[in-house]
Amino acid sequence: MRKNDPAKFFHALHRLESDPKVARMKRFSQHGGNPTFAHCRSVAVTSFLLAQRLGWRIDEAALARGAMLHDFHLYSFKGSRVNVFDHAFGHPRRALENAERLFPLSGKEKNIIVSHMWPLTLFTPPRSKEAFLVTLADKLCALREMGARRR
Repeated sequence: MRKNDPAKFFHALHRLESDPKVARMKRFSQHGGNPTFAHCRSVAVTSFLLAQRLGWRIDEAALARGAMLHDFHLYSFKGSRVNVFDHAFGHPRRALENAERLFPLSGKEKNIIVSHMWPLTLFTPPRSKEAFLVTLADKLCALREMGARRR
């Protein structure tokens, strides 16, 4: 069984990180003030590390791209006019719409973005190992970020 290639993962991740459109996420915050860009990067790396730990063979580029764009909604929840319900249920679709407008995405990458709030978004389940990893990593990273903020 072939192992996952960290170079392939980080190459795809760095290409997106250096894109000015993605860098716009540095202007927005979530989870108690953490920049959205930093959160998305943390989710990407955590997803890759989870795949390694579990021994799951994954599509490194799709994981990096989907994870980095999963919260590409381009607003800060706190201080916005978006209510909690609309944000929780709507931001994955908004992130996908924004990402589709600016980047070519595979079907797997689209599902990673739109399903990352599952099971809250009941009708958009993860349909790949990569999407499941991002769903799990997103929750782990959000808990860690909110916990760090409280300390």
